[in-house]
Amino acid sequence: MNSEVRTAHRPRIQVLFDPVPPTSVPRAPFADVLADPATSPGLREAVEALNRLIGLDRVKWVLYGVYAYLTVGQRRLEAGLKAQRQTLHMVFRGNPGTGKTTVARLVGRLLHEMGVLAKGHLVEAERADLVGEYIGHTAQRTREHIKKALGGVLFIDEAYSLARGGEKDFGKEAIDTLVKAMEDHRDEFVLILAGYPQEMDAFLRVNPGLPSRFPIQLTFPDYTVDELLAIADQMVRDHDYVLSPTARLKLKRMIVRAMDHPAGGFSNARFVRNVLERAFRRQALRLLHKSPVTRDELMTLLPEDLEVAEARDIW
Repeated sequence: MNSEVRTAHRPRIQVLFDPVPPTSVPRAPFADVLADPATSPGLREAVEALNRLIGLDRVKWVLYGVYAYLTVGQRRLEAGLKAQRQTLHMVFRGNPGTGKTTVARLVGRLLHEMGVLAKGHLVEAERADLVGEYIGHTAQRTREHIKKALGGVLFIDEAYSLARGGEKDFGKEAIDTLVKAMEDHRDEFVLILAGYPQEMDAFLRVNPGLPSRFPIQLTFPDYTVDELLAIADQMVRDHDYVLSPTARLKLKRMIVRAMDHPAGGFSNARFVRNVLERAFRRQALRLLHKSPVTRDELMTLLPEDLEVAEARDIW
């Protein structure tokens, strides 16, 4: 599949908030927040971190919609009007490396700076962290993670695995405990369930009451080739490296080849990060015994530094 086809195909995001910006709002999400000198430093930093993410434009618009709703709700209260408190639990659908965990962390920061969450921290969990070995153990472990997440975000990756064992599996106990906590502590934490798109759709069908408890449901699309190259440029720049033109061309070919691999399982930005981290190490080996070595040589990654590690090759 070529990059033009990939760029044209974008999964639709299903959300309570309309992700298509009305004509009356800024041309870019949060542009007004960044332009306002009264914006708090913490909120400004969180928004800048969100805007720095490559792609995910519609995800950013949805989060801007949440910001607008909460901000205007506060103004309604100040004007003596009723302001409905919106449930903010979320579902993130997407393949590996599409930014789900990163965005979940930023959601916590943003909601903390908006005064919704007391702390804004992120607690990550998966099935192995929640599901116990005997009756009652799962509920206890799940409640412990909920307690840790109060004031912040509880992020459960591969959440669909909680429903894989059927009615007698302890995963159902974890789901029931989470649902109860969403009511008991509805204003004290945000629950984000994440996983592959098809599996998450099947998971939400297991319990008819689940979808309505997650009014914000986002689909994180796979990155295009150009977006992954932009992510690579950002990563190397953040570490004071630079890709030579030939190395960048090689990386592009590696990305396309990995995307089209018949076995599937492409990990998007995670693939790029792994290739670059290995390139940093290979460049170090290449320059270790070179003397003298220039500043440009210390910064530049060459084509020979870029390789995909074999299964038993940590370097």
